Amino acid sequence: MKIVLLGVSGAGKGTQSKRLAKHYNIEHISTGDILRDHMARKTEIGVEIQHIMDTGRLVSDELVIEIVKEKLKGPECTRGYILDGFPRTIFQAEALSGFAEIDKAVYVKLSDDSVIERLTGRRVCPKCGQMYHIKNFPPKVADICDVCGTGLVQREDDKAETVMERLRVFHELTEPIIDFYSKRNLLLEVSGEGAIDEITESIIEGFQKTSNSQ
Repeated sequence: MKIVLLGVSGAGKGTQSKRLAKHYNIEHISTGDILRDHMARKTEIGVEIQHIMDTGRLVSDELVIEIVKEKLKGPECTRGYILDGFPRTIFQAEALSGFAEIDKAVYVKLSDDSVIERLTGRRVCPKCGQMYHIKNFPPKVADICDVCGTGLVQREDDKAETVMERLRVFHELTEPIIDFYSKRNLLLEVSGEGAIDEITESIIEGFQKTSNSQ
């Protein structure tokens, strides 16, 4: 099974991708993780990516396409895979169709208000990487990591002005991909407003209904 997972930042794409990858025993490919690895290693590409992401913009199509294309050639992808964070533009979607055949595109839909609340409330431990949310998953002691006791921080790309820019970019560049896959009868749309388990079940049930109708 080869899946594309679509949704604005904060919709839970990463969480659902990992759960689906485990359920179907396929590879989870997060372009965000790949790009963050470059940033962590402070490669030349990583420094450029950091500046782009901090201002809420998207990394160039050409760079991301090449990263994904090379990844899909790996032996770990022979059983199938789920793409998390790609494609994000029509150009990327069309390029992907040239070197991969997608079985289903899942769109996890979330309102702008929910996105803003989720992202601006996120906090992260700079030492161990543990994630928190001031409302949904707060630490036991305010602003202190439960795991290692380090002070929590708000990432630059989770600040209000950056979140608003990311929403603008999503509506302008990424939303048209939903129509792209819908016209090809590959789109499964689910609500991202519910509990994590409910969203996962909705996706799996959607796959089963599609399979039974074919």
